[in-house]
Amino acid sequence: MDGKHMQIGEVAARTELSLRTIRHYEETRLVVPSARSQGGFRLYTETDVQRLMVIRRMKPLGFTLDQMRDLLDATDRLDADTGLDADEREALLERIRGYEQTAIEQIDKLRVQLSRAEDFATTLRTRLEDRAK
Repeated sequence: MDGKHMQIGEVAARTELSLRTIRHYEETRLVVPSARSQGGFRLYTETDVQRLMVIRRMKPLGFTLDQMRDLLDATDRLDADTGLDADEREALLERIRGYEQTAIEQIDKLRVQLSRAEDFATTLRTRLEDRAK
């Protein structure tokens, strides 16, 4: 291996995703290994790892696989920037802005849930302390 490619185990360690999850994302065509070794092992690049990290960050925010695929498509097309006219470029940017807005809204909801969970844990701790006296 030339150092540019990583096997699935290293990718799993770097992304903190299970092998099963990475394979699932391959089956759903969210991430496709960039190459295969002579022995048939999946080989990934840094770009593949970055795609997996985007997916990993979207998942707890409740994005669906289709939404993940759509966002990755939009960012891939912007990154490639081959033959995009101004309208196409703006449409892609608008799609990404929509995902950003959804992410912000989901983060706000998660903050409320976390606050409630912290209040609950504090209530339990207080009750335990009161009973221990």
